[in-house]
Amino acid sequence: MASPRRADALENRERIVAAARAAIAASDEVKLNAIAKDAGVGQGTLYRHFPTREDLLAEVYRGDVDVLVAAAPMLLADNPPVEALALWFERVADYAQIKRGVFAAVEAGVWRALSAHSIGPIGDAVSALLAAGRAEGTIRADVDARDVILLIGYLTRLDDEEWEPRARHLLGVVLDGLRTRS
Repeated sequence: MASPRRADALENRERIVAAARAAIAASDEVKLNAIAKDAGVGQGTLYRHFPTREDLLAEVYRGDVDVLVAAAPMLLADNPPVEALALWFERVADYAQIKRGVFAAVEAGVWRALSAHSIGPIGDAVSALLAAGRAEGTIRADVDARDVILLIGYLTRLDDEEWEPRARHLLGVVLDGLRTRS
């Protein structure tokens, strides 16, 4: 049985992941020595937590998927369904920016495993948002989670210079297409 991690080890791990997330958001080039420095830890500490670059990038990605999925029910609890979906799309834009960086830096085999981790939970989150909107009559009945995932998949294909002018604008277009028409 594995022993529980010490509090300082957990803090180091969290700082490393946060520094990696910031590095990925800033550039497609991810340098572990820079991440360790930004996290305030040595190379040895980074490698104890993440033996490979792919391990670190996968952790960033998994963490972002978990946060994105957890947001859907919270947003539905506090907002009407269409507004909850719009707010969730805002989070999707942030998630996709990191996903682009992770996928650019990770080998194909790891990419497939990361993709498999996100499709189910994200599909479940989208399904909950869509079901709430359909129940309220504000979301079209003929769309499902797979439709939405395919539509928002363009986010990982945007170039850096296109990100700001297009990412959230196009999510708004997708949201408008999901609304019922009166």
